[in-house]
Amino acid sequence: MDNFDFWYAVNNTEILRTPSQKLETFGTTLINYMLISQKMDSNKFRVREGKLEASRPQILTPDAMGKIPLEGFSNKETERYAEWMQQHAQELRLLQYGFIIKKQDVKDYESTEGEQQVLANVLSEYKRRNDPLSAVLTGVDEPWEVCLMKLIVEVIENSAKQNIQDFQERNMLGRGPDAARQEIEDDFLAAARDPSRIEYLHKKLQAAGVFDKYEDRFFALVRSSQK
Repeated sequence: MDNFDFWYAVNNTEILRTPSQKLETFGTTLINYMLISQKMDSNKFRVREGKLEASRPQILTPDAMGKIPLEGFSNKETERYAEWMQQHAQELRLLQYGFIIKKQDVKDYESTEGEQQVLANVLSEYKRRNDPLSAVLTGVDEPWEVCLMKLIVEVIENSAKQNIQDFQERNMLGRGPDAARQEIEDDFLAAARDPSRIEYLHKKLQAAGVFDKYEDRFFALVRSSQK
């Protein structure tokens, strides 16, 4: 693969249904997706189902955006797309919007039915579930993870106006040192309640360049979670 393969995935991804519910402003959001792709060199189609976890939005500078951890994503094309988003944050209207994506519980199945029938089946299942945080998209079989990145970008764009309004109502857009410290305090509290958030906290402290300041407290939290 060359350095521009993520564009092949982006340009061949179509979002058919997006969640009708906005991303939570002050909490995490789980998006259930169904991704349809044709297997390479085959007439078979693959349907992947999984969940995307969008963390509580953070007010970040574009510089910091490229440092946000992407948990569960290993494909280098996804990393290149994230780097591109960092460089073109304003074009994507991400404003100062931070997020973490966690891929989990992925399952897939294959179908030998025609494309239109596979699509009809998936859309029928989408309608049956009646889930406001469900999405359907078509894309490529490899690198399919980039298709999910495109979905997340669209969901964020659809949610940003409401999220920014929520921040404004709480006078949180100043982002002074006190607000930044409070956000870290909130993240420590979340990690204490849910040990699965410890790794995210670690990466976030490193990305912010303040891990040394919180190192003793962080390792105390790790030890506590292992009891």
